[in-house]
Amino acid sequence: MSNSIKQIISSGLANIFSSSSSDSVLGVDIGTASIKVVQLKRQKGKAVLETYGALSLGPYAKTEVGKATNLSVDDLVKALEDAMKESNVTTNTGTISIPTASSLVFVVSLPATITEQEIPQVVPMEARKFIPVPMSEVTLDWFVIPKEAEAYENDVSQSVVKSPENKIEVLCVAIHNDTLIHYQEILKKTGIHSNSFEMEVFSSIRSSFSHDLAPVLLMDFGASKTKLSIVEGGIVKSFHIVNRGSQDISNNIASSLGVNFNEAEKLKREVGLNLSENKEVAEIAKLSVDYIFGETNNIVLAFEKKYNKSISKVVLSGGGSLLRGLLDYASISFHTDVISSDPFSKTEAPAFLGPILKASGPEFSVAVGLALRQLL
Repeated sequence: MSNSIKQIISSGLANIFSSSSSDSVLGVDIGTASIKVVQLKRQKGKAVLETYGALSLGPYAKTEVGKATNLSVDDLVKALEDAMKESNVTTNTGTISIPTASSLVFVVSLPATITEQEIPQVVPMEARKFIPVPMSEVTLDWFVIPKEAEAYENDVSQSVVKSPENKIEVLCVAIHNDTLIHYQEILKKTGIHSNSFEMEVFSSIRSSFSHDLAPVLLMDFGASKTKLSIVEGGIVKSFHIVNRGSQDISNNIASSLGVNFNEAEKLKREVGLNLSENKEVAEIAKLSVDYIFGETNNIVLAFEKKYNKSISKVVLSGGGSLLRGLLDYASISFHTDVISSDPFSKTEAPAFLGPILKASGPEFSVAVGLALRQLL
């Protein structure tokens, strides 16, 4: 592992809630089905939205819009350049997110007897149990999770804070070095100047959360996967991936009704979970959603049992969360408050754009969070 790679990822993780500044900055979220870009600038102490846009990646893979892709660096560079051009991006200072699916996020529990000086030696040894490849192939970073009662009063960098279970809990992130090199190439070829990357989950937290101290479930609906993060006091306490996403709904509609993917995608967007619109399509869509919600409820129950705490609310983000009827259905399934991510609420924009930005906001949670990071 090269020192430059270690510096890049360490910088990104160490500065989740603070970063360097710039006049205009760009957040780039490269998903499997689309690229999202958001350009912000600082003006009188506020984050002002300058431009934003999304571009589907399907055509660059010679497949349908909405399908997950696995593009080469050169194809991604072409798509990103097109997205920046079509969105009238004017800055070359920005940050790209690292997909959570290309990394591992896990919590390591250490005995309370471990001293602060011993943690740097112990964490890598414990992390090996979670990482299925040689440690030399990944970049590992970690953060001691503070105890709730003390975390908001003390400088946790000066002392190790014990968890409620009398254990030291450490949030670990491992990213394959090839992934970091992959994104370094994209930056270099597009001419975007950046001193670090950031995992998409941290970007979403920044743009979607306010000052929530109680546990909150963040559900990020992507094309091929749904990422689940339980966040408490701004810290990820539990992270899981469900290998189902919005693309699966379209595939199921296409298979069940004997239509092509494009038609299925259209039906999904028009009908969603609205039984009164088209009962057959809605029931098919509901099957995929039920699977995701079932897996999610299992994860929530495990968290609540471990920490003896309840989830206070659910935040929906990602393009897949725009499925019609999903918000109401989630409220019934989780028996708690469910809201859609509203990242643009943390930016200044013309009033007439308000309804549009609120409606499209969940899709841009990561990109907005990346841009905000650079203005903090």
